[in-house]
Amino acid sequence: MKGLILAAGRGTRLRPLSYTKPKPLLPVANQPVIQYGINHLYNLGIREVGLVIQPGQTDVFNEYLQLEDKEDLVLHYIYQHEQKGIAHAVGQAEEFIGQDSFVLLLGDNLFDESLFPLEEAFNMNDIHATVMVTKVNKPKDYGIVEVKKKKIINVEEKPAKPKSNLAICGAYMFDVHIFKAIHSITPSARGEYEITDAIQWLIDHNYSINYVKASKPTFDVGTMERWLEANQWILRKYALPVDNDQVKNSVIIPPVKIGENCKIKNSVIGPYVSIEPNTTIKKCTIKNSIILKNSHLKNIPYEITESIFGENTKLIGKKSKNHLLHGLFSDDSSLIFSDVDETKKESNE
Repeated sequence: MKGLILAAGRGTRLRPLSYTKPKPLLPVANQPVIQYGINHLYNLGIREVGLVIQPGQTDVFNEYLQLEDKEDLVLHYIYQHEQKGIAHAVGQAEEFIGQDSFVLLLGDNLFDESLFPLEEAFNMNDIHATVMVTKVNKPKDYGIVEVKKKKIINVEEKPAKPKSNLAICGAYMFDVHIFKAIHSITPSARGEYEITDAIQWLIDHNYSINYVKASKPTFDVGTMERWLEANQWILRKYALPVDNDQVKNSVIIPPVKIGENCKIKNSVIGPYVSIEPNTTIKKCTIKNSIILKNSHLKNIPYEITESIFGENTKLIGKKSKNHLLHGLFSDDSSLIFSDVDETKKESNE
């Protein structure tokens, strides 16, 4: 059994942060999104994993992936030169997969679900693919499955009239017949080779597809709001007590994750804040936010909430009224508040 993770998407909805690193490498609770998928595959016993990425991104993946505790894991980088859909990306890995069965994960999807039920369902007699599904409130926005007697009988991408509320949630197990399906389908109306079309091709040609239901939330970390939501979920489950050596004269409201070599002073942090390593925060109030590494936030007279700060962000404030600060700050950005008393300024005007 091998693993395959797709990580070649453009991440357009998270620009400008996704300009400097691929979306699957953006952190949730100080760990890249894709890392959670790698951990799931490793816990399943998989030791060969293919990562489908864009050409030229090998070095950045090597830099951000945290694999020190997985010395027996072998990563294979597979390049998708044109982004033509999920099925097209899977097709690039045909030589790597060979005749093996494999688990397919989407690199920007975060889920806290064990893959063992997926494997158990796949290992039933005469099963050629297993799909993980979850109930959704707006089925028109997803790839929706119709089921009968524990089998999938129909798959439709973003249907106008959904036949169920069970959406495919980015975890699959396939045997090699999926490549025959991929070679047989044509591009969809949006010009992409859809994995839902490949699965439907298998169904239409009498291959058996079953499913397992996810019992825990899943997150497509594709927007700022969903990124913050995923961060909240992981912090609630896995945040550890904060190292007091990093915190001086501050209030920490759990759950909070603070990376190594951070300095927190005279601040209120939390709940739901993750701070990457080598960050300094002084005289700030921050909640429900993500702060990437090497950032410097000081003397902010606003409550910072629902915000994301890119790497090397510098945010410095001086005299002002108390206001709410909300924003998305790209890597290497700086925002410095001038030393102006707004009350006096307005009276002079």
